[in-house]
Amino acid sequence: MRATEQQAAQNVRLADRFKRIRDTSRRLCEPLEPEDFVVQSMPDVSPTRWHLAHVTWFFETFVLRPHAEGYRPVDERYEYLFNSYYNAVGEQFPRPRRGMLTRPTVREIFAYRDAVDEAVARLLEQRGDDPALAELITLGLNHEQQHQELLLMDIKHVFSCNPLYPAYRPAEDSPATSVQADPALEFEGGLVEVGHAGEDFCFDNERPRHKSWLEAYRLASRMVTNGEYLEFVSSGAYRDPRHWLADGWATVREEGWKAPLYWVERDGSWFEFTLHGLEPLNPDAPVCHVSYFEADAFASWSGKRLPTEQEWEHASSDIELAGNFLDSGALHPLPHGADGGGRHQLFGDCWEWTRSPYTAYPGYARPDGAIGEYNGKFMCNQFVCRGGAAVTSHDHMRRSYRNFFYPSMRWQFTGIRLAEDPR
Repeated sequence: MRATEQQAAQNVRLADRFKRIRDTSRRLCEPLEPEDFVVQSMPDVSPTRWHLAHVTWFFETFVLRPHAEGYRPVDERYEYLFNSYYNAVGEQFPRPRRGMLTRPTVREIFAYRDAVDEAVARLLEQRGDDPALAELITLGLNHEQQHQELLLMDIKHVFSCNPLYPAYRPAEDSPATSVQADPALEFEGGLVEVGHAGEDFCFDNERPRHKSWLEAYRLASRMVTNGEYLEFVSSGAYRDPRHWLADGWATVREEGWKAPLYWVERDGSWFEFTLHGLEPLNPDAPVCHVSYFEADAFASWSGKRLPTEQEWEHASSDIELAGNFLDSGALHPLPHGADGGGRHQLFGDCWEWTRSPYTAYPGYARPDGAIGEYNGKFMCNQFVCRGGAAVTSHDHMRRSYRNFFYPSMRWQFTGIRLAEDPR
């Protein structure tokens, strides 16, 4: 294939991917009513309408404004309303008050998306062979996939605050399983390489690839289940400070935590709120929506620890990137072996907490300009999660992917895998 033909094929693939991912955001909104789009149930949650507008603002701000000749923004005021945290772009509407905005309407936001989509499509036809432009659009698409996950996380929290416990989508039948206590995976350690390899897309925080020394370690062959975590709850762990970090115990007392987020006890039985509504707690499914503090306390209670992110990535190096992702339609963690081929459950179901602080890799340099604010400025006081979740798109995932959250956060789909040092 000649170079011009090859470039034309790449342009078509990028245009098709742009349409597919943008359509996915619209499809995720199909189960929602207009009233659902505007609610903000806590400061960390954003209204669905805001997510749809912000990812569109991203393309308008970083792709169309600087690269589409003669482009005129749909509404200049959107720059302030839908800027998340890019100080180099300008001021932002306060995040905790996003739910107070009823205008622009949901209809107007979808019209905004349509206008920007048409402009990006025209730009791709004209300048799709520009590598810098293609790189920006690819970043924007990965950014949108992050917000698709956030949209589902946030609407789940919104619905959980409603005593009717509404379902986002009815559940599909899942196969019956019986989780076994599989032997731990053994690793000799040594000098290993971690970080993104290759020329395909990754976020800047996944580079540079570098060497890391690992001592020998063991890693559980599956994630911790609800049934195992229920033993921790029943032992009185939420009333006992022994296994908690100091900040974790302070948070437990201040917030009144008694179990993972979305667990509901009724007449001595436990239920779990899911995107399918309130359901009986499945003891074989991975425990989900636990904070780093809870994950660390459970590990201590179990006589083990959380893995480092380097151990996790090294352990996943020969594992196929398969599991229960958004594409499966389950929208909830599944028991080990029920995800259609996720070996050792390392990918999908729940993001897995590691004990590694979120910080820069050796040799990392923050990109210039507003795009440099995407990851680098958050490298403080957070912990790394690995592996993806049931609300993560499969083609958005990589084994080098570094997600990160503050240790007290629980509304994201985070679970636990245990590690230990050889005796």
